[in-house]
Amino acid sequence: MTSSLAPSSLTPSSLTFLGLGDMGRALAHSALKADHSITVWNRSSGKDAELVAAGAQSAPTVADAVAAADLIVVCLLDDASFRQNLGPVAEQLRGKVVVNLTTSTPGEARELAKWAQEHGIRFVDGGIMAIPPMIGTDAAFILYSGDREAYDAHAERFAAFGEPVFAGTDPGAAALQDLALLTGMYGMFAGALQSLALVRSAQPEVSSFVPLLQRWIGAMSGALGQMAAQIDADDYKLGGVVSNLAMQAAGAGHFDDVVADQGLTTNLIAPLTELMKRRVADGHGEDDVASVVELLLTRKA
Repeated sequence: MTSSLAPSSLTPSSLTFLGLGDMGRALAHSALKADHSITVWNRSSGKDAELVAAGAQSAPTVADAVAAADLIVVCLLDDASFRQNLGPVAEQLRGKVVVNLTTSTPGEARELAKWAQEHGIRFVDGGIMAIPPMIGTDAAFILYSGDREAYDAHAERFAAFGEPVFAGTDPGAAALQDLALLTGMYGMFAGALQSLALVRSAQPEVSSFVPLLQRWIGAMSGALGQMAAQIDADDYKLGGVVSNLAMQAAGAGHFDDVVADQGLTTNLIAPLTELMKRRVADGHGEDDVASVVELLLTRKA
């Protein structure tokens, strides 16, 4: 929150960072390593000490921080935090570029874009596909969407954080793809945890099994391209069906049986197997497994 809207006395910098949680600090450190001059602000004091020691300027207020640069990177707790802290300085942000890396929903991103447009602010939303230690490494990539001109103007700076990927001019595109990627990750974790629990129920350690699991998941991930092509074409036999839904659904009962036999408390893949059975019951047993997506969609793009 700001205590004053007076002009900042800070030296002009390349970027301003608002929010110094674990991710915010990682982003700011990566900018310093890329030789950018930065200004930082955080609601609570003390989190900027290492950054200041490394060359960052510390702003006492949001107003001071915003005045110090024309590119403002925001990494706060949530949408409400963004509005609480940037709302009072909207006029100071006029003509500047705000990059919102706060985790949000597509709807929240689109509403913020409208707010920004009303105040003459260039707005880019983002989705960080990394954990803090990955920031600034080749393993990190960050999705951006919204104002393409603003993105293009600063893409070289964004590269300090991780590979920049432009997801589209829809301000909500980065948030949507961020959540889609996280959905895939947690779905993988669910299957992997179920797998490891099953192995653990029969032997004292699971580490020796992990290389086989990684090998299998890696090999099966190669099917994603064909699944996507089938979904795009609305043709779930496209490219040939090697293992149809009817066959896969018939074997799905084994998952429930082994969970019960081994004394596990739940079956994390049960929702998927139930959808497979439903799709077969609806007359799509000859389809590929990608056909299940039709039961997840209430509307299509």
